[in-house]
Amino acid sequence: MLTRVTVEIPEALLFELLEYLKTRRDQCSVDRAANEALYSWLSAQNGKAPTGPVMRGYQWKMLFLPEGTCLRSWSYGEHNYARVVGDEIIHEGRAVTPNQFARSFARTERNAWHDLYIRRPEDKNWQLASVIRTQLLAERAQRIPTAASTEMPTAAPPAVPSSPPRCKDPMPGWDLPERRKYRIRLEDFE
Repeated sequence: MLTRVTVEIPEALLFELLEYLKTRRDQCSVDRAANEALYSWLSAQNGKAPTGPVMRGYQWKMLFLPEGTCLRSWSYGEHNYARVVGDEIIHEGRAVTPNQFARSFARTERNAWHDLYIRRPEDKNWQLASVIRTQLLAERAQRIPTAASTEMPTAAPPAVPSSPPRCKDPMPGWDLPERRKYRIRLEDFE
């Protein structure tokens, strides 16, 4: 049985960690990031190599493909496969990007998000990459509060004295394109 303990950390540090994970578009949870940081810190203090869980895999924009993930594409009547090994996607013995993998056996330009099926180690079935991406975006939208909901309420801004209303009826000829092009009206600077 795994016992969990709550540890207090400063709010600013937590927000900095969340912002960092958000900008990296990482699928790493806050718990896992904190655990890896603590393992790394302990290893550095003891002068040892890191012993904690090291997550290896390929970061494809917002989608993290852990080591062991298989990629599949269908082209001209046959399936083509690639696998995430270490931090790279390996197809036919060489490292490729998802786009390179999708285009490697096709005669046309391909959109890897719509052509590649993915099966991560924890998945039972193949899933289209764009479906996984849509699910991740929906999860993030639920997890990350909007800026408006996290802001502290503030007092209404002080009223600014309004200037007198401008004349809405232009003089004849002011709407001609050549006049607007070569002349400047005093109204434009008010």
